[in-house]
Amino acid sequence: MTALILALLAGAVIGLALGGLGGGGSVLAVPALIYLVHFTPAEATTGGLVIVTLTSVTALTAHARDGNVAWRTGLLFAAAGIVPAMIAGAVSGHLPATVLTGAFAVIAGLAALRMLRPARTEPSGTVHPGKAGAAGAGLGTVTGFLGVGGGFLAVPALVSVLGLTMRRAVGTSLLVITINSLAALAARAGTGMHLDWAVIAPFTAAAILGAWDGKRLSHRLKGTTLQRIFAHVLLAVAAFMLVDVLV
Repeated sequence: MTALILALLAGAVIGLALGGLGGGGSVLAVPALIYLVHFTPAEATTGGLVIVTLTSVTALTAHARDGNVAWRTGLLFAAAGIVPAMIAGAVSGHLPATVLTGAFAVIAGLAALRMLRPARTEPSGTVHPGKAGAAGAGLGTVTGFLGVGGGFLAVPALVSVLGLTMRRAVGTSLLVITINSLAALAARAGTGMHLDWAVIAPFTAAAILGAWDGKRLSHRLKGTTLQRIFAHVLLAVAAFMLVDVLV
């Protein structure tokens, strides 16, 4: 029961980050499922995809109502990541647990460091199709392989490569995350992996509620404040996971 309560709290934090920042929160789903409710890394990455998909859809609807989703741009960006997400999702289930955990720790650490760097808040004004395709494919690979949405990569790419404003990049990243996560889940659908829905369902519900609160919170707090707080939490989680793998 205690583990489930902790998982619910983690779900709420994940939702807050997704709703407020357009990404980043999903990288907490996998370690929460591994260390709080004792999923295997393969089960955790698949469960993380379920949580990320449903939470991202919820947050996406809120941003879409405010007109902060560039639908055509997001669909084109996501299209480049669909095939890589499916391939990486299929490969992920056959890798050793230590490899998945170690890779996840490294990506989570890089995500935290990226969040701590000063963000560009103005669009570049120039679109680079080649870079956009590469960024979309890279994002799809990360999503499929590690079971995370990759919003921490999508938001800066949408700003610097596709010239979106930060507010529209946050909303559009949720569209990209949703599509990539669905593609990765489709690749894992035939693996026969069992998921404990008694854990996944309340975890997802807490994340969805958190996403709505995160959307409201983003209007009250400076985005950089929320981002820096979350980045420090994520950095600590990444360090713990890496030590756990190496020791």
